[in-house]
Amino acid sequence: MTTHHEARKGRGAATGAASRPDGRGRAREQLAYLPYLIPGLLLFAAVIGVPFLMNVGTSFTDWSGVGSPSWAGLGNYRELVKDGEFWASFRHNVLVIIGMAIVPTAIGLVLAAALTDLIDRHFGPRAASVLRACLYLPQVLPVVIAGVVWSWLLAPDNGAVNTLLKDVGLGSLAHDWLGDPSTALWSVLGVMVWMQIGFPLVVFMSGLQRVDPSLYEAAEIDGASWARRFRHITIPQIRPEIFVVLLWTTIAALKAFPQIFVLTKGGPGGATNVPSYYSYVNFFEKSDVGYGSAIATVLTLVIIALTVVFLRLQGRDLGEER
Repeated sequence: MTTHHEARKGRGAATGAASRPDGRGRAREQLAYLPYLIPGLLLFAAVIGVPFLMNVGTSFTDWSGVGSPSWAGLGNYRELVKDGEFWASFRHNVLVIIGMAIVPTAIGLVLAAALTDLIDRHFGPRAASVLRACLYLPQVLPVVIAGVVWSWLLAPDNGAVNTLLKDVGLGSLAHDWLGDPSTALWSVLGVMVWMQIGFPLVVFMSGLQRVDPSLYEAAEIDGASWARRFRHITIPQIRPEIFVVLLWTTIAALKAFPQIFVLTKGGPGGATNVPSYYSYVNFFEKSDVGYGSAIATVLTLVIIALTVVFLRLQGRDLGEER
């Protein structure tokens, strides 16, 4: 004989089973969102997908940009493998990643923690906001304008940097910063760090807004130094933001073009050449569109591979947190 409780439990289970959509129901629900995705997919195809496929197709041809292209197969890619200048540009790009991604992310993380945990708590949010705005200003400036200003500052004859060194008695250190192959890339990297700090700073300060202030207060009461609070509270709490910033800035570093174009144009002697600029040179200066397309295709594939790696690492990290 079935009790009243068992009967009610059976009815509840049946109702729950009926309320849960089966496989077909879930598929219908997912299809219901498809019309809202179509505009974005069309825009993506028109702006990114079709041009990329056209670029890939061009990379298998010999073409000067005018007339009809001739089929070259894998000829451009075989030439890339043997092109020392191409591999040198990728080695330079590794340093650019350090200058545009790793160093600004580290500095931005320290500054964000200092502004949030020290300046904001001891001097008020207004002081922290003013300092944040000042540090973010280089990110707002157009890259071309910032590059022109820095080319004036680093000019060998009457540049502000060399003039300052002479005025303080360090004239022996005056140098042709952008014209010497041994210092050109490092000078460009310094400018990139200055320009890039604002982005990670703002993202990290936004991420720190969701951290409970009582964690810092309790740690400070327990005698934890700022460095220990930074290591054990700040970094673990904003790891998702760190992944996002590193991914975004790494992609920007791989695509770095305007800074190189404005400051050095890949010189002197290819000392600051990077794949994006090398592709531009082959496209527009050498009129070797097929070879430039091959460089751009390889660079795009590298960016896609790094993006997949970053997303997998981020997903694994978030899975471990759960």
